[in-house]
Amino acid sequence: MMNLKSTIKKVNSLLLKKYGIPHRNEKIPNSLDILIGTILSQNTNDKNSYKAYTDLKKKYPQWDDVEKLTASQIEKIINVAGLGKQKSNAIKKALTYLKNEKGELSLNYLKKLKDDEILTELTQLEGVGLKTASCVLLFALRRNSCPVDTHVNRTLNRIGIANSSNPEKTFKLVNSQMPEGIAHQFHTNLIRLGREICKPTNPNCTICPLKQICLFEDKKYDRLSDYKVNDFLLLDSIT
Repeated sequence: MMNLKSTIKKVNSLLLKKYGIPHRNEKIPNSLDILIGTILSQNTNDKNSYKAYTDLKKKYPQWDDVEKLTASQIEKIINVAGLGKQKSNAIKKALTYLKNEKGELSLNYLKKLKDDEILTELTQLEGVGLKTASCVLLFALRRNSCPVDTHVNRTLNRIGIANSSNPEKTFKLVNSQMPEGIAHQFHTNLIRLGREICKPTNPNCTICPLKQICLFEDKKYDRLSDYKVNDFLLLDSIT
C-alpha cells in the first residue's frame, strides 16, 4: 500500500512540473450549487453543462424556486445538457429531499460529517454517484478527495495505479491511499492530461510527462519528434 501512495506522489510531482498548481478560487462555492452543477455535467461536455446550469439559474436564481417546479419544467430548461429526464428527476428529488428531510435547501449540514458519511448521505440520492458526491467533497467542502471520471479512470489505469474499468472501484482504491493535501491538484491535472495528451484513442505519449513511469503497453510515439534538427537537414540533403 505504501508503494501506491508513493506512486501517487510521484505522478503528482511530474504533473506539477508539466502543468503547475491548478488555480483554485479563494471563495468557496456553495455545496448545493456544486451538486446540481455536477449532476448536469454527467455524460456531456463542459459547454453544454455550463449553459444548462446558467440557463436554470438565470430563470430561477434561488433553489427554492426550482424546487417548486415539476421535473418536466426543469427538463425543458436543462435539456441542452442531455439526459434531460434523468437529470431533471435527480435535481427535483434532491431538492425535495432537502426541503422535506432537512428543512432547508442547503447542504451545510454535511460540514459536520466525515468524508465517508458524506459520500453515503449523497449517494442515497437518485442520480448521485460517487463521482458527483466526491466533487462536492473536493470543490465545495475542500476535503482531500479525488473524484474519478472517465478521464481520470483511463489515465490511472494506463499509468498502472489502478486496474479496473469501474471508476467507483478506482475511486475507492486511490482515495484510500491519497496523500494529504494533494487531491485537488492531482485530480485537476489528471483531467487536463486526459484531455490534452492521454486521449481515449491516439494518445500523444511522446510529450507525456509520465512516459517514463507509465505502464501503458500500447504507447503511441510520434517517431518524427525523435529526430533532431540535424537529422532533418541530413534527410533533406539525400532526397
